[in-house]
Amino acid sequence: MLVRPVDDRRSTATRGKGGFGAMNLYVPILVLGAIAAAFAVFSAMLASAVGPRRYNRAKLEAYECGIEPIPKPLRGRDSGSAGLSAGQRIPVKYYLTAMLFIIFDIEIVFLYPWAIYFDSLGLFGLIAMALFIFNVSVAYAYEWRRGGLSWD
Repeated sequence: MLVRPVDDRRSTATRGKGGFGAMNLYVPILVLGAIAAAFAVFSAMLASAVGPRRYNRAKLEAYECGIEPIPKPLRGRDSGSAGLSAGQRIPVKYYLTAMLFIIFDIEIVFLYPWAIYFDSLGLFGLIAMALFIFNVSVAYAYEWRRGGLSWD
């Protein structure tokens, strides 16, 4: 059995000049990114140069998710579903509810992959998820006891 020695020299096509062989692989990606950025800038400049310039009061105001930015009666015919006008502050209970939703939504994001790979994780996965569920349950009990879930 004849064994040939390994030739450690690489071709200049893959190595490139100056030892930047791996960098040469990223050149097409960088060129494509530069073309995309140039196209975005060109499109924005062309739209501002050619587009119509008809400004009115409504276009210059901030868009507030469909709520008209003028004060309305608090419990009137034109008030929104929450009975709030556009100029009023939103009660803190809405923010607390949103934060609770985010916390328990993230819990589901962690529970779903665990449920998928339950068999392969073994005892370590079971203990880790039990501790996680315990922590979230303590947070839920604390919020419930504190009255954060009551809607008075």
